[in-house]
Amino acid sequence: MRVLWLCNIMLPVIAAQLGLPCSNKEGWLSGLVARVRQDGPGDMTLGVCFPVSGEAIQGETDGIFWYGFPEDTGRPHLYGKGLEAALGRILEAFMPDIVHCFGTEYPHTLAMTRVYNRPQRTLIGIQGLCFVYAEAYMAGLPEWVRRGMTVRDFLRQDTLTQQQRKYRERGRFEIEALRRSGHVTGRTDWDRQWAARVNPDAAYHFMNETLRESFYGPVWNENACRPCSIFVSQGNYPIKGLHYLLEAMPRIKRHYPMAHLFVAGDEITRASTVKERLKLSGYGRYLRELIRTHHLEKAVTFLGRLDEKEMLGRFLESHVFVSPSAIENSPNSVGEAMLLGMPVISSDVGGVHNMLLTGLEGILYHPGDVKALADWICYVFDKKNQVEIAEMGRSARLRALHTHDPETNYRRLLEIYHEINLCV
Repeated sequence: MRVLWLCNIMLPVIAAQLGLPCSNKEGWLSGLVARVRQDGPGDMTLGVCFPVSGEAIQGETDGIFWYGFPEDTGRPHLYGKGLEAALGRILEAFMPDIVHCFGTEYPHTLAMTRVYNRPQRTLIGIQGLCFVYAEAYMAGLPEWVRRGMTVRDFLRQDTLTQQQRKYRERGRFEIEALRRSGHVTGRTDWDRQWAARVNPDAAYHFMNETLRESFYGPVWNENACRPCSIFVSQGNYPIKGLHYLLEAMPRIKRHYPMAHLFVAGDEITRASTVKERLKLSGYGRYLRELIRTHHLEKAVTFLGRLDEKEMLGRFLESHVFVSPSAIENSPNSVGEAMLLGMPVISSDVGGVHNMLLTGLEGILYHPGDVKALADWICYVFDKKNQVEIAEMGRSARLRALHTHDPETNYRRLLEIYHEINLCV
């Protein structure tokens, strides 16, 4: 059985072989490919294709055939003219029995479904859904922020309104791709319901995700973390809800003056030089204004892009992990925090409630409720609740070890492939 994966990024193991920097996104793919490599030669031959800048490339790593195809991932709302031809050449070279597309967010998924054109042998794994996310994109932003424009936004034609429009464009690609696929994988009632709405004829296959390998060993310890430190894994665009957390910080700091927020990812608020001010986005300007208005200059640290080891270290050093998003399916950052057994607070959006039981394995709150978010963070910081919070962490870890068990999830993936291969 020959299975071709269509991924949104070059896998780190391939990037390492080529001596190229690797993306920190979609780290769970590394966990899955590690399990495939561990299994070695069997009845499945794996091919992997992914977008690259520049010319097409191909090679082999530990029995995995890989292909890089040119695509402008910086403008995912545009359907590249050469995509179908490039993917057609890969299909001709690898001759797959099944094509598994990991995610719907980029136009290459639609291009693959059009070129392969075998719905009953096409499997799409739902991650997020742009056509749903687009409607939550403004995430409670004030009108002046929604309609605002910086120099950077003007030059790039990338205001918040335009960003939302681009998500809708991507959503149209997603809907067509899902309608062209006979099979989807998901893991929450949220993605199952949306898949059924778009394509009620597609078979839905439940499968949990395997997370990054290094998160399965360490265990969070309150005595080893920085007291009253808050960690969020990203905040570059409104959907991730960083502005909600900044609005909650004054209330938190009234009770815990030493509270400090750490944010992984680019510092989109930086404006120390003329060049940086010219690069400031509308959302970055709003975050900067919130930091200034609430006097948080010394209470917020942007960490830059973190690799897997650095991300793990930051989780373990933090007192609480927070996911304040306006919309999600099942964020892997929440799963990673649960694996470590640390306190988790998340907005109750999408399929997050399928990941943890609030009050028993973590805390869920109504999205956008800044007061509730602040109060729950203070609840975690309060030493009177230490025993309860520690028990939540232990329960969360046990739940996550089951949900994200690499062996179980890998065997389930093979079952799905065999079901598809035998049903045609």
